[in-house]
Amino acid sequence: MTGMPTIAQLLRAGAAELGACSDSPRLDAELLLGKILSCGRASLVVHGEASVAAVDERAFRALLHGRRGGMPVAYLTGCREFWSLRLAVTPAVLVPRPETELLVEAVLARLPVDRPRRVLDLGTGSGAIALAIASERPQAQVTATDVCPQALRVARANAAALGLHGIVWRRGSWFDAVPGEQYQVVVANPPYVAAADPAIARLAAEPLLALTPGPSGLEALERIAADAGGHLTDDGVLALEHGGSQAGAVAAMLAAHGFRRILSLRDQAGLPRVALGFFSASTQRMTT
Repeated sequence: MTGMPTIAQLLRAGAAELGACSDSPRLDAELLLGKILSCGRASLVVHGEASVAAVDERAFRALLHGRRGGMPVAYLTGCREFWSLRLAVTPAVLVPRPETELLVEAVLARLPVDRPRRVLDLGTGSGAIALAIASERPQAQVTATDVCPQALRVARANAAALGLHGIVWRRGSWFDAVPGEQYQVVVANPPYVAAADPAIARLAAEPLLALTPGPSGLEALERIAADAGGHLTDDGVLALEHGGSQAGAVAAMLAAHGFRRILSLRDQAGLPRVALGFFSASTQRMTT
């Protein structure tokens, strides 16, 4: 490519370059070039014949190199949209996934708009779930926890940028961060990939602690289900995201720990990805 390339030429070349490493090479190229040029995807199309300065071309090619090396686009651009919220993300946090919006939908459906409810988000990462809930239910009293101090810094910064100042942030592992506290809703997207799953290698740029809890992939889900009863009001709800093949195991563990009316929700691909269980203290007493 001689002279100054146009936006359209760089996008075609970038998409071709990413074809072997991405399921959405054109989208990735647009997001990366948009980051360099500080413009949206629509603007790239409208101004496709505009020339790109050499310094911007070099910066774009550096981002393409990072993407080919397995770096998520969100880490390269520093942001990810979730629930129509623009979130900053860093390698300290898992990149928010579209399927997690199903978890948010399930929780919002059980939170009244006009009354306060105590909500706990375990393992908040970037704060995506807590921030989505707080943005939709201003009266909710949201507490969010994470064991990683770097992740909490990202989440707090996202809350500040979005003007969502009412969330309480706590550092600690799962319920250790909220000793003696009770909530009407507990929500979590914990790590659930088995340690030997080949997917771990493909996700190597993301924090391992947020991806896998151990050999089976069920360890974190089991711990949360086992401890949730001590932190839920009677008829409180526990909402969990899990792997597409884990629905049966998660339903069984919820039943074993005193939950009833256990529901399974499917994502847009038709996979069961969210489990809901309603806690009953009397049921728990009968199972122990």
